[in-house]
Amino acid sequence: MKAFALSVVAVLGASGHALAWEPTKPIEVVVPFGPGGASDQMARTIQGIVQKHNLSPQQLVVVNKPAATGGEAMMDIQKSMRDPHKLLTTSSGIYMTPLSTKIPVNWRNFTPVGMLAQDEFLVWVKADAPYKTVQDLFAEAKTASPPLKIGGGGSKREDDLIVFSIGNEAGVKLTYIPYKSGGEASTQLAGGHVAADTNNPSEDVGNWKGGQTRPLCVLSKKRIAYTAKITADTAWSDIPTCGEQGVKFTYNMLRGIFMPGGVTEEQKAFYVDLLKKVSETPDWKEYLERNALLPDQRFGKDFEAFLESDETLHKELMGKAGFLATN
Repeated sequence: MKAFALSVVAVLGASGHALAWEPTKPIEVVVPFGPGGASDQMARTIQGIVQKHNLSPQQLVVVNKPAATGGEAMMDIQKSMRDPHKLLTTSSGIYMTPLSTKIPVNWRNFTPVGMLAQDEFLVWVKADAPYKTVQDLFAEAKTASPPLKIGGGGSKREDDLIVFSIGNEAGVKLTYIPYKSGGEASTQLAGGHVAADTNNPSEDVGNWKGGQTRPLCVLSKKRIAYTAKITADTAWSDIPTCGEQGVKFTYNMLRGIFMPGGVTEEQKAFYVDLLKKVSETPDWKEYLERNALLPDQRFGKDFEAFLESDETLHKELMGKAGFLATN
């Protein structure tokens, strides 16, 4: 009888293992922005880590779908109901694009998998600009005619929202110039075509290292923690917060992963486990530091609660900026 019971347990255990879901074909990672941007960098970093450490039975394939400010990618995921072989990398655009365009899609149509980090935003200026603080920039903006130009990656996106918000708080007129990417905004700043930009660390660090641009302040509540020197005498941790320079407005952007709606809990669990394994590798920790990302992992109900709160915040900020679609 005991032998029979053990055999039953063994069979059930084997069956349970056999029933654990795994992908059976390549996994498409859809990036709602163009190649080279921060979302694309995250997707390709995850792709490389999964391949290097053999974390998945199937390879990850990154596909960029930047049309309609990320709307094309979101519509693609919405149309892929119950497909467990598709992932979507996401930022605050998961709310901003639907709210500003009224495309018939919402993050609740998807399956939230997890948030891996939050991205910082900094106010950057040309290396030889006269500004020492963001208040110096505002002081010039008060008398500038025409208004100072501030670059960023895309219209009615995070950079646009930041420029409106800090300008509104300071009581100054700033002209926002949208570019196709943060990388292009940095290039235009280095060339002196705009007075400043509001890029993520990863989008301006190359020109900072090359002596073309420099940061004035970081728009987070706390300084960036990383202490390794980026230039000869400055680390991320040396950059003051904009709050230290008298700016109340703060902003961070989520970096996370979604699946299409209608997938099973077992299918979702595979990717939650995969992301946790990725985040435990030295490669991922090096990626976080290299791009000055704020480590912030959230899964399950914790991630969903963050999405609810963050969407409410963005709707309020976008309403003040006049970014909400009216029809």
